[in-house]
Amino acid sequence: MSGFPALLLEGYKTFMAQRFAPEQSRYKTLADKGQQPTTMIIACCDSRAAPETIFDAGPGELFVLRNVANLVPPFQPDGGQHGTSAAIEFAVNALGIRNIVIMGHGRCGGIRAALDPHAGPIAQGDFIGKWMSLLAPVSDVVSRYTLLTDNERQTMLERFSIRNSIANIRTFPYVKSLEAEGKLGVYGAWFDISSGELWVMDSDGDFRRPEV
Repeated sequence: MSGFPALLLEGYKTFMAQRFAPEQSRYKTLADKGQQPTTMIIACCDSRAAPETIFDAGPGELFVLRNVANLVPPFQPDGGQHGTSAAIEFAVNALGIRNIVIMGHGRCGGIRAALDPHAGPIAQGDFIGKWMSLLAPVSDVVSRYTLLTDNERQTMLERFSIRNSIANIRTFPYVKSLEAEGKLGVYGAWFDISSGELWVMDSDGDFRRPEV
């Protein structure tokens, strides 16, 4: 296989003609003055759930971090290489983000693997199993609901995972202090790929469809 993927080149051509051209002055301003997004979204790297598309965001409007299953580890400055934690630190301390949204989605492959860690990529891979072990305490709880169907159990873990990540992000001292001062909001959301429904988490941890 040789050559840059043709699909990407065609997409870039469309982008230049339909997106960049009419917004060229905006891109120039962003290049000269830097980015100033007010919202960070921590989402899954699943190709079907792109936050910029879901929220119809333009360039410079969202600071997006994507990883497998939209997980946030607890604050752990142990000298290791922590990409997700580094992005959170940069967003909060360098960019002055005002909102952090942790957004999960339906039919998440990472969550499905967490429910069955002895099969698929978790059992065979070098990194996914360790990453998804962040969810082990929560997935163990969900696995005990034997009366649920597999799909119901997966949806439950997708939402429990969001709550777990919110608890973890609040272990970051600067997140905790800024939220307590009312200068930072931390939110949860869940997107259904099939229906396009967006569910947001309220202060009690329940997920509800907002009026839009």
